[in-house]
Amino acid sequence: MQEQSRPARRTHMLDEIQEQPEALRRTLTGTIEPARQVALEAQQRGIDVIILAARGTSDHAALYAQYLFQYLNSIPVALATPSLYTLYGTSLQLGRALVIGVSQSGESTDIVEVVARSREAGALTVGITNQEGSQLSTAAQHTLLCHAGPERSVAATKTYTTTCTVFAMLSAFLSGGEQLRDGIESIPDLVTAALKCEEQVVRVAERYVHARDCVVLGRVFQYSTARETALKLEETCYVVSTPFSTADFKHGPAALVDRGLPVIVFAPPGRTSADSLELLQWLRESGADCLVVTEDERMQELAMTSIRLVMPTLANGVTSGTRGSGGRNDPAKDVQASFAELLAPIPYIIPGQLFANYLALYKGLNPDQPRSLTKITRTR
Repeated sequence: MQEQSRPARRTHMLDEIQEQPEALRRTLTGTIEPARQVALEAQQRGIDVIILAARGTSDHAALYAQYLFQYLNSIPVALATPSLYTLYGTSLQLGRALVIGVSQSGESTDIVEVVARSREAGALTVGITNQEGSQLSTAAQHTLLCHAGPERSVAATKTYTTTCTVFAMLSAFLSGGEQLRDGIESIPDLVTAALKCEEQVVRVAERYVHARDCVVLGRVFQYSTARETALKLEETCYVVSTPFSTADFKHGPAALVDRGLPVIVFAPPGRTSADSLELLQWLRESGADCLVVTEDERMQELAMTSIRLVMPTLANGVTSGTRGSGGRNDPAKDVQASFAELLAPIPYIIPGQLFANYLALYKGLNPDQPRSLTKITRTR
């Protein structure tokens, strides 16, 4: 594809994608101390479970946090069921729980009610939001602000990465996350590097202009990336996008794969690499139109198309303490995740965001104003 075929329209969505490194710097500066204080209080209160309440994009950031808190901090995590609170009046015993409500606007009625009811039940409550003074920040005992700045596009981009970063900071300050503390400072640089893939995305996106459905795959920490990318494609491009964990995908949904089916795979370095290579080989043999987002040339060779990221080298320290003790701060894993693997979902969503923006434009759609959607969604 020639350069002149790039869509001419400039979107708020693209502007906000490109603003993310600066937004992330504001997050790190403005929220690091409040995150430290929340973590300190959680430890003083002996918190032994975390409950996350969120919808849509915020729910995908919460999914990332679910893996992070359980891996690094050894704290069980549950995703809340807001409808049980709002429709059925459920009351839970939450005296040793940390309940975190996540809403970009802070005005999602059901999330606010979960936090308010949890506070009444004795939980330590936190609101993560981009809006100071919102209902969520009033309902919660603590507020952790994203500092993303205004989003004019309905499709959330910088509020997603800043929310993930808030979660990473909180995990870093809880017991078990100590060695991640230096790593979080690299997040803006990782996202800056990921943004350099834009020209690759422009070339790749036009290929899928007639796509009506697709499958999006990622595993462990990247499962949230798969779900968020699928949502972006559905709301901006009206492409039916089904996300799966690659492990779950093998338990039945693989039967969906037919020749020519678009399949997007997020395949960063780390413990999932061997599975990703095996999966890509199978997808190739099955005739899928496979697009891989990766840093690995071997993955590129197996895919039909690819977006290759070149990430800064981070210190490859382990993240869970000394091996072998078996204590709370050391799960005694045979192979432990590096800083880069734990933080990778934040830069890896960038190609997904860019792909949704450009594919929408190639389809003649306006990604800033998807049909039937508004920026603030109130559900009960």
